[in-house]
Amino acid sequence: MSKLTYKVSYYVLYAIFAAIIIVLALFFYGGEMATPIVPEMQNPAYTDALLYLVYGLLGFTVLATVLAFVAQFVAALKDNPVAALKSLLGAILLVLVLVVAWAMGSSEPLEIQGYDGTENRDEFWLKITDMFIYSLYFLIGANIVAMVFSGIKKRFS
Repeated sequence: MSKLTYKVSYYVLYAIFAAIIIVLALFFYGGEMATPIVPEMQNPAYTDALLYLVYGLLGFTVLATVLAFVAQFVAALKDNPVAALKSLLGAILLVLVLVVAWAMGSSEPLEIQGYDGTENRDEFWLKITDMFIYSLYFLIGANIVAMVFSGIKKRFS
């Protein structure tokens, strides 16, 4: 890894850590909302900041993952096209899992106490949350199976 890349990643990492610590401190110690949404519940004043930070970090992570995958695929395509095409298998399987999980998702509205928003009635958001949950279950199961078979393979080699 080049020295410039190391320095940039080093400073970006610590800038992200600082942002996380600041937002978490605001969330936990920044007080309560002046007019709470649900009077019986605690409503930290900086909940929006915490949610926006999480959205930003998730978007940054997805973008970095996709860019790294494309860069690695293009580099591998130049060196060994067959191996590069085999590396697409994992991405294709992930898309297949997401499509199957989407199809399994329910569009039935949830009964949520104290919530009268419209997102609970939107079929897209209901199915996408189910898709994330089902794909998470699948990926956790695949990791467990991979760990077991890796241990068995290591034991017999």
